[in-house]
Amino acid sequence: MAREFSRTDRVSQQVHKEVASILQNEYKHRVGDMPLITVSDVDVTRDLAHAKIYVTIYNSTEEEGKRQIKQLAEFQPFIRSILAKRLRMRSVPHLHFFEDKSIIEGMRISNLVSQTVAADDAKRDTDESEEKE
Repeated sequence: MAREFSRTDRVSQQVHKEVASILQNEYKHRVGDMPLITVSDVDVTRDLAHAKIYVTIYNSTEEEGKRQIKQLAEFQPFIRSILAKRLRMRSVPHLHFFEDKSIIEGMRISNLVSQTVAADDAKRDTDESEEKE
């Protein structure tokens, strides 16, 4: 009988959970004032040597986002050492942080659609009032 989830999937889920906790608790206390950072996805290679961690940085500019990713990369050994204590693995994957803009881009597109629908409704209302006169 085949396993329901592969080992890489299980490790990805566990790394996702633990890194999110580390960013929320330990990292935030070390860095101090920072924007809200959430872990949106984790991809672990088949050999479990590397993990790509996609983070979403809210309420930040383009430059601020790049600075936060650079800062996460600098704190990678600290985050990895805490992760090693929490995971029961022989070797902990090397962490690589990337900014995930899909959620922010989705919110932007949703706002544009809402604005367009509101503009169309307003135009339709003015057209109907002119036809009645």
